[in-house]
Amino acid sequence: MADLAFPLATKLIEKLGSIASEQISLAWGVKADLKMLQCMMSIIKDVLLDAEQKQKHNQQIRSWLRQLKDVFLDAEDSLDEFVCEALRREVVETFHGTTGKVRRFFSRSNPIAFRLRVGHEIKEIRERLDELKSNEAIFDSLTILPLGDGGDHHERPFVPASKVIGRESEKEEIVNLLMQQGDDDQSGNSNNKVSVIPIVGIRGLGKTTLAKWVYDDKRVVGHFELRIWASLPVDFELTRLTRLILGSALDTEMSDKLTLDQLQQRLRETLKDKKFLLVLDDVWNDDAWKWSQLRDLLTEEAKSGSQILVTTRSTAVAEIMGTIPANINLEFLSFKDCLSLFVECAFKEGRDKDYPTLFEMGKDIVGKCGAVPLAVKTLGSQPYSKPMSANGNW
Repeated sequence: MADLAFPLATKLIEKLGSIASEQISLAWGVKADLKMLQCMMSIIKDVLLDAEQKQKHNQQIRSWLRQLKDVFLDAEDSLDEFVCEALRREVVETFHGTTGKVRRFFSRSNPIAFRLRVGHEIKEIRERLDELKSNEAIFDSLTILPLGDGGDHHERPFVPASKVIGRESEKEEIVNLLMQQGDDDQSGNSNNKVSVIPIVGIRGLGKTTLAKWVYDDKRVVGHFELRIWASLPVDFELTRLTRLILGSALDTEMSDKLTLDQLQQRLRETLKDKKFLLVLDDVWNDDAWKWSQLRDLLTEEAKSGSQILVTTRSTAVAEIMGTIPANINLEFLSFKDCLSLFVECAFKEGRDKDYPTLFEMGKDIVGKCGAVPLAVKTLGSQPYSKPMSANGNW
């Protein structure tokens, strides 16, 4: 249990940075609190690799890590709920603007009470983290280790086909593009050995899930000699990106002591004469110069037919990076698909028919999620996580 603290902290820090950069966090008055929480988590994360090594022989550190992970999990729940509420607002405003209908929608969800509760939860999480950090006997005994000394913390993506709902046509379109042979990319530029395929959509539509599904498709696995997955930080800093991509290609954490030149040379050697698939997940930066630097590095030694799959919320990013005539633009899920997804999350397999009243309630919940998969999954998972009473209520 405790050995998962480091990757969980990494995930939360990235998520906090993403949420804090959103306009909704400023509008709801929690931007500063989120930044402070992110900073505190970063300080604690720095010593987690050392803690995870020492816990095997130290019961106090093992207990400390267990408490820390409990706080991280509570923080993850709060952030998911925050994102879900933001998604609902974003979807409604997309369809209706700032009309009276929107105001009525959010009056039902009581945004003022929600805002106060989120602020209180963030403060409580910070206080719990501060208490754990203040344990001098443990925290002061830990040191910052290079990433390479902490073992393999890559999360290899895998999404079972049975868990993906409503994206079959998009998947087939992407797989067909990836499997196309030849030196010419889809824009007709014969000088470009590597095609770049952008998946574009608003937050929560399932861009990453779709990319993972494609990544693990048997046809794709057999077609490419090397597959690489990199979840991008917001800053798009070249040294960090190169380290992430190389680490994923070699399935190991790369030391932060390596210079950019050393990292680039090793990446060239790793990609040389290989047909590769690289997924760049959650790209934000629309700086064309930074992208051109990374693209030139990736294509220099690449074998013709290599492909890059990009997920992004930004059409500007897609225009800069993409080489195909049209992006893969994700649309909202149909109500039928959303309901299937809700049932998958809210009920044990086949149990939805045992509770028709709850199933009908689920239809109402799905209707309020605005056809956004992440919102459906987040709300659908909440009743499933609670014990069910004999009369079919949670």
